[in-house]
Order: sequence, then C-alpha cells, then structure tokens
Amino acid sequence: QVQLVESGGVLVQAGGSLRLSCVASGDTFTNYAMAWFRQAPEKERKFVAAISKTGLFTHYSDSVKGRFTISRDDAKNTAYLQMNTLKPEDTAVYYCYADHTVLSAAEGLGDSWGQGTQVTVSS
Repeated sequence: QVQLVESGGVLVQAGGSLRLSCVASGDTFTNYAMAWFRQAPEKERKFVAAISKTGLFTHYSDSVKGRFTISRDDAKNTAYLQMNTLKPEDTAVYYCYADHTVLSAAEGLGDSWGQGTQVTVSS
C-alpha cells in the first residue's frame, strides 16, 4: 500500500498563494490517481481536486475551480496543490489521497491517506 506525506501548510494572508506537496512511497506512483481533500474544524472532510494517473485529466470542486491547480511529478513521486487567491474559508487541514482511478480518488473511500497539513488563511 502506498504511503503519503503532505507538507507545505502554513499561515497565509487572504489573497495569497501556497503550494502543498504530497510525496508517495511504498508502491509505484504511476499506479495511482491522486486527490486532495480538506477538513475544516467541526466539518466533514470534503473533496478539493483530483488528477488521473497520466496527469491528463483533472477535476475540481466548484469552491476552488479557477483558483487551485492540482499537478503531479512522476519522477519525484509527488503530487502538488497550487492554491491561489486564498480565502479565509480555505482554512482547513488538507489531506492527500491515492486510489486506482480518478473517479475513486475523487470519492475518497479507500485507506491511502496522508496525515494532513494545516492551512490557515487570515483575513
């Protein structure tokens, strides 16, 4: 099973930008579609973005479409989430997730999760 480690979460001002990274190990990275989810305090974990195994297909939640970009670097076994024009409502713990199809990655029903990284956006 793949292991995932996120990094890059910090405190940032509204309107700023941030890039999160998710490094995978323990299995062949290109076997997995990748996704990002987030969980705000006292709220359910929600889908943010997903990318296919080939990187050719991406999918975003309406709340981040046009502001966030998901990408992957297979040579580095790393998925990224570039976040621009950040808003206070983007404050959450961001989790990386891996699954075998982009549709299943967007559902997040499996076990391959990272430990999360905290993003805080101040107003």
